[in-house]
Amino acid sequence: MAKRCYYEVLSVARDESDRGISKAYRKLAVKYHPDSNPGDDEASAKFKEAAEAYEVLGDSEKRARYDRHGHAGVEGGAGFGSAEDIFAAFGDLFGGGGGGGGMFGDLFGGRRGGPRRGNDVQVDVTLSLEEAFSGVNKTIQFNRRNQCGTCDGTGSSPGSAPEHCQQCGGRGQVLQQAGILRVQTTCPVCRGAGKIIVDPCGDCRGAGQVASPVELDVAIPAGVDDGMRVRLTGEGEASASGGPAGDCYCFVNIRKHKLFHRDGQNLILQLPISYTQAALGASIEVPTLDGRDELEIKRGTQSGDVFKLAGRGMPSPQGRGTGDLLIQTFIETPKKISKEQEGLLRQLAELEHTEVLPERKNFLQRLTEYFATEEV
Repeated sequence: MAKRCYYEVLSVARDESDRGISKAYRKLAVKYHPDSNPGDDEASAKFKEAAEAYEVLGDSEKRARYDRHGHAGVEGGAGFGSAEDIFAAFGDLFGGGGGGGGMFGDLFGGRRGGPRRGNDVQVDVTLSLEEAFSGVNKTIQFNRRNQCGTCDGTGSSPGSAPEHCQQCGGRGQVLQQAGILRVQTTCPVCRGAGKIIVDPCGDCRGAGQVASPVELDVAIPAGVDDGMRVRLTGEGEASASGGPAGDCYCFVNIRKHKLFHRDGQNLILQLPISYTQAALGASIEVPTLDGRDELEIKRGTQSGDVFKLAGRGMPSPQGRGTGDLLIQTFIETPKKISKEQEGLLRQLAELEHTEVLPERKNFLQRLTEYFATEEV
């Protein structure tokens, strides 16, 4: 059977945002989850179909290949053998780490895997267009919660130990009945830990973690655009339950440039030229982000004409070539000209049989001529 369009599977438009795609997938995953549809093969199939669609559309590179080539562009990259595979891949989308924690773990049968990973950290990095063009190393600073060295992350004072939670019996989950539906949720007393801190550590106050400043060097690749992010794996916050650390995401902001406007990988430059350069043609030196270049203005160039310098735009962060520099010309009319320039322009106007305003006259002379015309 032919696969359905992934956008159709998630019921989203082709220009839907990443956030909208994640939201649509979460909605379908909850609706068709096997634990809420026991023995329903159709629901299980839709659950896997939605996960397969999200694996592609939730990844910017895979989504770009899918948009260009359809299913052939992502062949072999999508597909899950079981619901457990889906939990392992997307458990953190629902508030937990890999292994089906978070929403899946709470609503559909408790924790399915080991400890949850730590929280991710977001840091903003501001670049000039020149830095984005060439790539740059930046030093970032932020506060990160790490394991407390005094209690080794247990949250208890040295020499003491946490006790099992009496509410959930140390399981971290409690069973709630709602009509015929039984739902397991996180224990409200121990918050899923299964243990209670009776003698909190004085340094972390029982949290098992302390915040400390961090300084990291991050390599920003050439060609990054505004809003892109660079991932530093394992540089996020430590896990409170012994799992892997989260990641640090550096969100890129590009400052506005004085000369160039960016359009994807292309750069746009508005270039003023004179009437004579437009009419006769000219060779003009123009700026680029990696030096100067020569632009040949053709005879008869009109205001708004666009010239292209191939390969002088922004590089692709994925190494897929370089954009172009698009130069849009506009004819600049001088506000002041010399007597010699005025004389030459009037000669040109006569040759073209073009009517122009007469040379400046004395105001009283023009006033006399005006009244004389009215009397006639």
